Amino acid sequence: MQAFAYATPGTLVEASQLAGQEDAKYMSGGQTLLQSMKLGLIAPSTVVDLGAIAELKGIRRDGNALVIGAGTTHAEVAASPDVQAAIPALADLAGHIGDRQVRNRGTLGGSLANNDPAACYPAAVLGLGATVHTNQRQIAADDFFLGMFTTALNDGEIVTAVSFPIPQKAGWQKFKQPASRFSLVGVFVSQGQSGVRVAVTGAGAGGVFRASGLEALLAADYSAAALAGATVPADDLNSDLHGSAAYRAALIPVLAARAAG
Repeated sequence: MQAFAYATPGTLVEASQLAGQEDAKYMSGGQTLLQSMKLGLIAPSTVVDLGAIAELKGIRRDGNALVIGAGTTHAEVAASPDVQAAIPALADLAGHIGDRQVRNRGTLGGSLANNDPAACYPAAVLGLGATVHTNQRQIAADDFFLGMFTTALNDGEIVTAVSFPIPQKAGWQKFKQPASRFSLVGVFVSQGQSGVRVAVTGAGAGGVFRASGLEALLAADYSAAALAGATVPADDLNSDLHGSAAYRAALIPVLAARAAG
């Protein structure tokens, strides 16, 4: 690992000012950034640790939405009585990310900014139609995820919080890769004011995506039975040593049915 400068700003303003440094990288939980640096995949001149910024943390109810700070850890989301009461599926998702060490270090904002194609949180954000707040603007979930490890964030833009609409119903099912515990296929399903949403992670070559065909079936009948015999095209799905594209395609409606049931 190469030498680098390390900064710990106490406010968003300070963090934004540091972003102007050449090759500077923000770090939240560091679960991906540090591993990438160890492997020599990236070599930032400055690591800007956002962990000391209090305004990035916390969970609160705001009308018919839960607002979760970007610096809130997975363990904190999973243990939150507010999340458990309002969106139990989100608490369940957070409680099964990685292992205990990852859950106590990894953060919501870090996961979204990295946008790993097999990460769990992107499915919840897209599946609930959430809004991503940054230090510059607000971005709808449908506009945030642009592809593998790619988001709508501009250089120097920081995720500050996510606003999750509280649904009438929601469910999460994950078929995990046993070694990494990432989603081989993960499906988040919800029914709310904006209708039915089905978001899939781990299966798409371009990252998280919505399964519109399954959404249409559940919009007519929100039940596991509605997805009996449903299929998803294997085109553009991942195929690797853990499972073929056809295998992932077969898993998606099965997991969606379990999430809806």
